[in-house]
Amino acid sequence: MSQTLSPERIRADVAELLDCDPAEIAPDDNLMDHGLDSVRIMTLIERWRAAGAASVEFPDLAERPELGHWTALLTGGAA
Repeated sequence: MSQTLSPERIRADVAELLDCDPAEIAPDDNLMDHGLDSVRIMTLIERWRAAGAASVEFPDLAERPELGHWTALLTGGAA
């Protein structure tokens, strides 16, 4: 969990890698259906680790590739 990662930042980071508007991503959308792949997930992990989410691991994100789940995982909120 990290104090520097806000839900807005997480959504913006994902949208940037998907080359779409953040508003186009619903919390329960499967991000793989939007074009996210394992390389992009690793890019996000490295970015978020640098921002303070040191414990985030690839399986945490890949097993449930939904924005809402990721936001809860990274901010300590409810999924």
